[in-house]
Amino acid sequence: MAKTTITSKSSEPAFVSKIDVKSNKDEGKTVSLVGGFVELLYYESILQDSVKMDIVFTDTGNAIDKKSVLEGLPLVGTEEVNVAFEDNNENKIKIKLYVNKVTPGIQETERSITSISLVSEEFIRNELGSSKLNLRFDGKISDHIKKILKKFLKSKKVKDEDIETTSNNYNFIGNRKKAFYTMNWLSKYAIPEKEGKPGDTAGFFLFETSDGYKFKSIDSLFAQKKKKSFIFTRSPDAKGDVPAGYDGKILEYNSDNRVNIQEKFEMGTYGTKLIVFDPFNCFYQVIKKTSEESKKGTKLAGKDLPTLNEKFDVKNKDNTTRATYYLVDKGTLPTGNVEQQIEKSGEPNFAAEQALNQGIRRYNQLFSGMITATISGDFSLHAGDVIFVDSPGLTTDQDEELNREFGGLYIIASLCHYVSSEETYTKMNLVRDSFGRKGNHTSR
Repeated sequence: MAKTTITSKSSEPAFVSKIDVKSNKDEGKTVSLVGGFVELLYYESILQDSVKMDIVFTDTGNAIDKKSVLEGLPLVGTEEVNVAFEDNNENKIKIKLYVNKVTPGIQETERSITSISLVSEEFIRNELGSSKLNLRFDGKISDHIKKILKKFLKSKKVKDEDIETTSNNYNFIGNRKKAFYTMNWLSKYAIPEKEGKPGDTAGFFLFETSDGYKFKSIDSLFAQKKKKSFIFTRSPDAKGDVPAGYDGKILEYNSDNRVNIQEKFEMGTYGTKLIVFDPFNCFYQVIKKTSEESKKGTKLAGKDLPTLNEKFDVKNKDNTTRATYYLVDKGTLPTGNVEQQIEKSGEPNFAAEQALNQGIRRYNQLFSGMITATISGDFSLHAGDVIFVDSPGLTTDQDEELNREFGGLYIIASLCHYVSSEETYTKMNLVRDSFGRKGNHTSR
């Protein structure tokens, strides 16, 4: 793990204009926490079902009717909280969240430091009995995602353009499973549609940003145009002397250069085999795939996948390192009327050979390169965005060339906007699926 830090002198605090908490008990009672606000941490991640937020505030004994906020509302959980904050470039986030946790902190005579953890409405609804799936689902996986979000989680944050169309169908019965559990389960089976045909690799992410819910394939995330470019330099000023073509400076830079080939083999990063068994015909099939085979048509962020020692011949199908077993789902849930169902009874419900091997490799490849970068607060960035990062190589020369291996395009896997009364930062966890610098900070 290589870590380099530059302390910023100019990450001015963002403007927090609203933190309004509504009482569950008295509908007309609302209290603003802006006056007692200490710090705010806002989170997005492609690995999370909901955006999250932590707010720390000073709770006085005279906030509501000569009582503290905790007692006066009272603050018991599920309260609606409307938050609005803006960075120094007028990028705004306005969001409605709900109280999930309340943590009293340091207690003094006339005040206390209290922390509240906020989540989206859908996160809470996911725990309710009415959100358990009790229907049969027929058709495309992308249609199932829309239906679950809208019907069971009652989400109003679903845009058609943010739910990527899948090429494959999957019929199933909900069996009263939780909504998010089911959607994440479906994600690994989903194959993107490519000009009306199945895409090259399986694997989707379902996640939420302040703009709403997204259901995107790994390939489509990497196919995006980069949103911004950042560079790490040794100048301590976050705003001054930004080289032409870059949007800002990286203030803290961590590159995870760890290599664990045993772990990669166990996960099936370089080769997997799928063992399919059909109990109706007592037939089984072994499908072997390597990362080299699946590379064709895949949207890579870097130049190429890692090159391993030829002695171990990982390109050989017989050297696949992970096995997945699948019992053919045939004749159980065909679509259509009775006659159509009888006619389709010999057809598999799901083309496992297309998705399972592909998905395993694609998910594991995604974390081939990882970087943690901190910049001055930038609320225009979201989880799932593609950015370009440049960093120096290992040299004693102050005018060193850029790192050709770790510089390049990355997906924002997760981010945290940190706001206090003194400063504002955005910390990002960046990932990509390959190595080598491709493109530059002004292209793509």
